[in-house]
Amino acid sequence: MTADDFGLHPAVNEAVELAHRHGVLDAASLMVGAPAAADAVARAHRLPTLRVGLHLVLADGPSVLPPAAIPDLVDAAGRFGSAMARDGLRFVLSDSVRRQLAAEIRAQFAAFAATGLALDHVNTHKHFHLHPTVLSLILAIGRGYGLRAMRLPREAGAPWWLRPWLALLRRRLDAAGIAHNDYVIGIARSGAMDEQAVLAALRALPPGVGELYLHPATESGERIAPSMRGYRHADELAALLSPRVRTALERAAPRRGGFADQLAVRIGDGGPCSSSGWPR
Repeated sequence: MTADDFGLHPAVNEAVELAHRHGVLDAASLMVGAPAAADAVARAHRLPTLRVGLHLVLADGPSVLPPAAIPDLVDAAGRFGSAMARDGLRFVLSDSVRRQLAAEIRAQFAAFAATGLALDHVNTHKHFHLHPTVLSLILAIGRGYGLRAMRLPREAGAPWWLRPWLALLRRRLDAAGIAHNDYVIGIARSGAMDEQAVLAALRALPPGVGELYLHPATESGERIAPSMRGYRHADELAALLSPRVRTALERAAPRRGGFADQLAVRIGDGGPCSSSGWPR
């Protein structure tokens, strides 16, 4: 089980700590430029068994570099926009935009390294690493910062137009020797992974290595972020703390942990590397 948006808000950080200490949360993905990132890092250092990865933000969130350094990417307040299709096209067409994008990705990797936390995995806010240019830059820059594993956002029922991009991402990760999960659960019900949804997912886990990811917090919706209207963060925290979920998870996925834990097991078995939730 993993949590996204670690560092976004104190209520998210509190939920991550509660869900790891008293629930079934194994890993969290840190937004290094977010308002509550320092608090998240302090909590992570108090939780040595929590696996922490980098949640790269290149859309709908704050940058690490100042606006003057990446003027084509962020507004005057240093915030990325949400027009991902438009921005994705600009990544392809403009050398200047790509240079700024590379600089920001490097800055976020460097900011994570400065925390002193071990880099368990890398993913992106809103799965922007499905964009081939974003992925190329992450692979090129991330190796110098210990990149070994990434999320493959492949969920059952993905729309037909997304499947070629998922297949391309998987091929490129395999070719680069970057570990990844086989599937995820949590995209279609993002913000609504309550106890019943998690229990239903655990009853029907596909074969392979899976990542169940949630967005827990002690508050919900717009109180966490304006773009999260309707998100039931507190219900997702309740799922992670649920005794029923713990029992079902122990039955369905007896081997669990962060991406690094699964790397160690797979390497020891002589098989391919993978990620953070290990079904039967």
